[in-house]
Amino acid sequence: MSRIEQRVESPDEVHRPGRWIALSVLVLAVLLVAIDATVLGLATPFLTEDLEPTGTQLLWIGDVYSFVIAGLLVSMGSLGDRIGRKKLLLCGATAFGAVSVLNAYAHTPEMMILARALLGVAGATLMPSTLALIRNLFHDPRERSLAIGIWGAMASAGAAVGPVVGGLLLEHFWWGSVFLINLPVMAVLVVVGAKMIPESRNPAPGPWDLASVALSFIGMIGVVYAIKELAAHGPGWENIAAGIGGVLALCWFVRRQLTLPAPLLDMRLFHHRGFSGAVLADLLTILGLSGLVFFLSQFLQLVQGRGPLEAGLAELPAAVGAVVAGLIAGQAARRFSVRSVVTGGLGAIGLALAAVTLIHKETAYPLLGAVLLVVGVGAGLAFTVTSDVILSSVPKEQAGSAGAVSETAYELGAALGIALLGSIVTGVYQKFDTPQGVPPGPAAAAHESLGGAVEAAHGLPAQQGQALVSAAQESFVEGLGFAAGVGAAVLLATAVAAWFLLRGQKLEDGIVHQ
Repeated sequence: MSRIEQRVESPDEVHRPGRWIALSVLVLAVLLVAIDATVLGLATPFLTEDLEPTGTQLLWIGDVYSFVIAGLLVSMGSLGDRIGRKKLLLCGATAFGAVSVLNAYAHTPEMMILARALLGVAGATLMPSTLALIRNLFHDPRERSLAIGIWGAMASAGAAVGPVVGGLLLEHFWWGSVFLINLPVMAVLVVVGAKMIPESRNPAPGPWDLASVALSFIGMIGVVYAIKELAAHGPGWENIAAGIGGVLALCWFVRRQLTLPAPLLDMRLFHHRGFSGAVLADLLTILGLSGLVFFLSQFLQLVQGRGPLEAGLAELPAAVGAVVAGLIAGQAARRFSVRSVVTGGLGAIGLALAAVTLIHKETAYPLLGAVLLVVGVGAGLAFTVTSDVILSSVPKEQAGSAGAVSETAYELGAALGIALLGSIVTGVYQKFDTPQGVPPGPAAAAHESLGGAVEAAHGLPAQQGQALVSAAQESFVEGLGFAAGVGAAVLLATAVAAWFLLRGQKLEDGIVHQ
């Protein structure tokens, strides 16, 4: 049974000295993990030239980082609750820095895949630990809302800044430099964090159930792999089997948690309507944000012909909007209501996606910039408030597990956004008519992806190549518009659902489970 927490805390407990310095260190970790998720995209052509991976190896280099993070988040959040979140954060940060060097100097595709997987293990220790430590650093609800706003803003900004940072580094250095930037930041985090961040853990955590860890890992990997493969290659027996296996493992995981005296993740948290509603809104907020930014990035580069750095800079309004909205989200939720701010944020993303249905090849940047800004503002409002609700809906002892649920929703939302919208874009794109005279080989490559069409055109006569690219671009824009329409419908429906699920939810609530 739950109740509102009544204990009065001392001023030193509520306003811990040095808490803002500690927060600045924590957001460094969030920023780097988010940047690392997107920065590799620009380095891929250079990395491919050096390492010469096969097509399958290249896919694993790109995806294994997010697979491992998604698979380990719940387990690492629970581990932090048990051994200490500060200890896990500092160990993870040290490992993240060391493995970044391994990534930078990998000289074979196999070594690169292993290095990216290890970076995912280290990254999985950082994200839930940072959110849980914020829950324990800031006991005043208003300060905690601002702190979570800063945390969420850095997560959003990192994803958008990644391409810009990557573009700048790749213009002056070799591809490994995109990993070496992690080292000085992680050094600051470890040195300052060791002094300024207080330790926190669950005082009675129970054993760490390894069977639950395995089920969580297998289940999340299976589901995320199936979603990504479906987007890239359409339905096939491998991704269907992986998806079914992942769902079965997760069902077994849930059933096991309900029988354990000290579960890895307390499933009773989902009985709280505000918690469940916030997790759902969290997931679908990121679905809309990641799907739109991913496909607009391709539109800016492959349809409008912008360079990687210019495209990265063009996407900055999303980061600016997320940062500004994240900082005021808590205040807005208290002045109006949690459900109105979350619903408004989801609605804004939905309307921005609806506006994408109107774009075409010659669409001027001001409209694209405005769409990205609105998406950023919507995501900043919704994601920040839902993260606050998730954390404030659990006892402090379970903050790591709650933070892991929030981060898992983020990872799943990102995978679903790219996969679901991607499968629609790909399905529409592949139906374009090949211009007359184009040989079967280049025609097949062009129908695989827009990037394939651009590459195939290089080996054709100029006029024929231009005709092929134009047909492919028009089909891609048509697919993008259709996918955006579906995404808009999903986000607007979620906005309505959030209005009811978050009814009566307040950020000041401190719910303790007995």
